[in-house]
Amino acid sequence: MTQTPQVPQEQFDLAGVRNFRDVGGLPTVDGRRVRHGRLFRSGHLAHATEADAAYLGGLGLHTIFDFRNEGDIRIEGPDVALPGVRNVNIPLTDPADGAEFWAMVRDGELEQLRVLLGDGKAAARMVATYRDIITTRTEDHSRVLHSLAEDSVPALMHCAAGKDRAGLSIAVTLLAVGVERDAIEADYLKSNEPHRRYKVRRSGPSPVMPPEVAELLSPLFGADSDYLAAAFDTIESTWGSTETYLTEGLGLAPATREKLRAQLLTD
Repeated sequence: MTQTPQVPQEQFDLAGVRNFRDVGGLPTVDGRRVRHGRLFRSGHLAHATEADAAYLGGLGLHTIFDFRNEGDIRIEGPDVALPGVRNVNIPLTDPADGAEFWAMVRDGELEQLRVLLGDGKAAARMVATYRDIITTRTEDHSRVLHSLAEDSVPALMHCAAGKDRAGLSIAVTLLAVGVERDAIEADYLKSNEPHRRYKVRRSGPSPVMPPEVAELLSPLFGADSDYLAAAFDTIESTWGSTETYLTEGLGLAPATREKLRAQLLTD
């Protein structure tokens, strides 16, 4: 049985979980707001400290949606177990997708990275990924939204860094309850704040990353309004409108939309 959420007045500074935040307070187009303590987002929970786990356990979470794939979990480890919380793993990328690419990111020499990521290729890859997730993962996003409408709130969504797969899932959820586009983007871009950013791991003995390598990798590990715009544009170009995407693409009946609003929004 889910406990009544007890959300602290001030957010605890999680030591082992990056990019954590409550998306409560975001405004909707009809003048309502997302309720605090209902929907959270973060990077993975594999390195959560004992104090982190105690804080997360006090949020009254019902469900944690983990959008990492098998490769991510193998590298980072499974999430810490929180008593009484349901963990649902929905990989939003295939375990083998881009394995060679990410091996190059970790191990590649500067010249290889220039060829792979230079001249806008890194950003173009991110745009293509966002478009692909929107068009190929409608069933997964539909599953998440139907689950939220029925019995999964309060919920935490995360992937590895908490900005792309979790970021898009949060964005789709916020679209479904009518949050303003500008507010969705503003929340998404918070992932660029220095204390939230994912730590890029490179192979080798030196922890210091050469500046040019850091610059080449930066588009992969940052949130960019162009990426999110590409996702929204893909919704419009594929389904004709956001409303059609929600009703036909994600299969959200009016009653389900109303349940979602009741779960996530203020009166």
